[in-house]
Amino acid sequence: MPNAEYSGILIYAQITREEYIHTVFFELLDKARDLSKKLGGVDVNAVIFSRSGLIDSYKESFQNMGVNKVFYFEDESLKEYSTECYSKLLVDLVNDIKPEILLIGATNQGRDLAPRVACALGTGLTADCIDLDINDKGQLAATRPTFGGQLMATILCKNYPQMATVRPNVFKVHSIDNHVDTEFIPRGINYALVDKSVEVLNFKKTVDLLINELDSAEIIVAGGKGMKNQKGFELLKRFADSIGAVVAATRGAVEMGLASSSIQIGQTGKTVQPKIYIACGISGAIQHTVGMTGSEHIIAINNDETAPIFEIADTGIVGDAFEILESFLKDKFDEDN
Repeated sequence: MPNAEYSGILIYAQITREEYIHTVFFELLDKARDLSKKLGGVDVNAVIFSRSGLIDSYKESFQNMGVNKVFYFEDESLKEYSTECYSKLLVDLVNDIKPEILLIGATNQGRDLAPRVACALGTGLTADCIDLDINDKGQLAATRPTFGGQLMATILCKNYPQMATVRPNVFKVHSIDNHVDTEFIPRGINYALVDKSVEVLNFKKTVDLLINELDSAEIIVAGGKGMKNQKGFELLKRFADSIGAVVAATRGAVEMGLASSSIQIGQTGKTVQPKIYIACGISGAIQHTVGMTGSEHIIAINNDETAPIFEIADTGIVGDAFEILESFLKDKFDEDN
């Protein structure tokens, strides 16, 4: 049951190394507004950590997105993310303001921060959620895959604040005009809490470029075990290039050595929301579909008419993916010539 001592929703606004607010914050904010309405219009607030002199550049974004209050920690010592430091300061803030819900993006940083904070607060954490709602008792109902992705479980948190992490690209950001007079509240730095036992000496970015391409791709062509071999993925790549798409893969295809894990979509990979998602030789196991069901239009090509992928596809083509893709490429080549 709701606890009268706790009120409002607090969202962690992560600053990236490029010094912009991570897009997952705005996705969580959009969902939080829906949750707020179901809770009677409670405040939707944010917390942010930054180096000195950076907060002013973010103020307009918070105001235009309808954030009621922004609690900010601003100090040069916060330039580099620190599990110890950030978690202690966030726990200190939560104990002061007592939000009923705390949401954090399931980025690499969020996945490191959230469990430390939950443990310190003595509360539960539902991680890697794909949906959030408020039940008829006013509790946060967080849904995530479980039992190896075979089932979807909706989990309630017994203690407060109720915590959840959500993967990027799970929720869409809707364009709204919601300018408010956001209150910006500085938080003093207790330097006894920011004493770091670990110091970052150097950072080398090694992320595959395809990860960023998948995040922004309007058309994705994904291959599963049904593409069979390396030639199958070469065909997939030629097809994708011909329509201006980006290639992705299922975990099964990655485990077969047909594709890099950096382009894996699904429960243990990335979550995407392209305008068009073309699934080739993919059965449609839930472990994969949780990563792409937000796509605007799903096209499935599979020679098994009973494949689960057809249950979520907007357009289904029953047939051999090799023959269909090769036929398309031949027709396109003839057309171009």
